[in-house]
Amino acid sequence: MTRLPTRRAVAAGLLAAAGAGPAWAGACAPDRLGTARILPVGTRGGLQVGLKTYPAALPLGPKEVVLTFDDGPAPGTTPRVLDALACEGVRATFFLIGRNAAAHPALVRRMRDEGHSLACHTWSHPWTMRDLGEAAQIQQVERGFAAISAALGEPDARPGQGGVAPFLRYPGFADTPATNAWAAERDIGVFGCDLWASDWVRMAPDFQLSRMLERLAHAGRGMILLHDIQPQTAAMVPAFLRALKSEGYAVVHMERGSGAAVTVPARAGWSSETEKIIASTRRRRAV
Repeated sequence: MTRLPTRRAVAAGLLAAAGAGPAWAGACAPDRLGTARILPVGTRGGLQVGLKTYPAALPLGPKEVVLTFDDGPAPGTTPRVLDALACEGVRATFFLIGRNAAAHPALVRRMRDEGHSLACHTWSHPWTMRDLGEAAQIQQVERGFAAISAALGEPDARPGQGGVAPFLRYPGFADTPATNAWAAERDIGVFGCDLWASDWVRMAPDFQLSRMLERLAHAGRGMILLHDIQPQTAAMVPAFLRALKSEGYAVVHMERGSGAAVTVPARAGWSSETEKIIASTRRRRAV
């Protein structure tokens, strides 16, 4: 009897075929994945979206995904991710840490020039905003937006103006009422995600790829969280994009839109996975 290959074996094969080195034009596959459509996301009056944290999702069809990356830019890994996206003609949203943007402005400008959306992931990525006072929470967000704008040569832009989308993602998805209210008053949307590879945990790229594909197969669609500062993710992304192509997924790119957002409510019985993780982490840290 012939044994079917495991998903991890398939992932290892995809990684080998895609190659782990940086991409360049001559190495790109002729049948590019591409960006299937643009999704304008309005944030008037605020927005809270992403099923891991909030009971609302972006309006995606079956097998449609939105790619988002957190924590960059980082010179050792972000260029490899950008190379892979460019090879496949794919656009993504990068939630940047402000101090990283200030340290690597050329990478921020490259993201903009290659059509990606730029968003805020606070100034310094505190372990949780919930340990800060209200003024310090707001300062983390304001300073994060300002650093990205400055990297783009727009030092006078207010949060969410100019080349930076009015999109915010909290470290660890741990939002706060004060910052949510501040963001809503300024028409800034708050983003969680629908699925993740857990790539903040060290793992082999082929295992990460197989895990990501399994979770995506189960979810069927959604906004995906990855981290462009992780070497294992940078090594995985080319194969992941090829797998999306081969398995019939379509990439949707979100950009700032006008008016209020259109969202899809969560299914009955929804609960926040994020809050469970935060509570569990707090208990471990308290021991």
